[in-house]
Amino acid sequence: MTNDESDAPALPVYAERVLEVAELIPPGRVMTYGDVAEWLGDGGPRQVGRAMSLYGGAVPWWRVVRSDGAFLPGHELRALDHYREEGTPLRGAGRAAEGHLPRLDMKRARWDGTDGTDTGEKAHI
Repeated sequence: MTNDESDAPALPVYAERVLEVAELIPPGRVMTYGDVAEWLGDGGPRQVGRAMSLYGGAVPWWRVVRSDGAFLPGHELRALDHYREEGTPLRGAGRAAEGHLPRLDMKRARWDGTDGTDTGEKAHI
């Protein structure tokens, strides 16, 4: 039997919703795992992280991040390339920081899920 789309397992509904939110995040901005769960009104940071780790390769995964601004372990350099390309606000790394990698400047980079208008309405999926 061939491995075509009909053989592939269906994407879980929750994962699909998480990926839709990841695609809404504008370039140069980020949401934490917890922000995504809160935006969805369902699950928590671990569920979002699991969905991203299993299914997030085809969406801008670097825009869904840890709340401390640290880069995703094992993907630091790829993420940093994306952040620099998109102009995502970064904080310089201290000399004691492992590998001297910067962190995300969460105050400036964090996106609240609104469409950017004065009405404060959520962006729509």
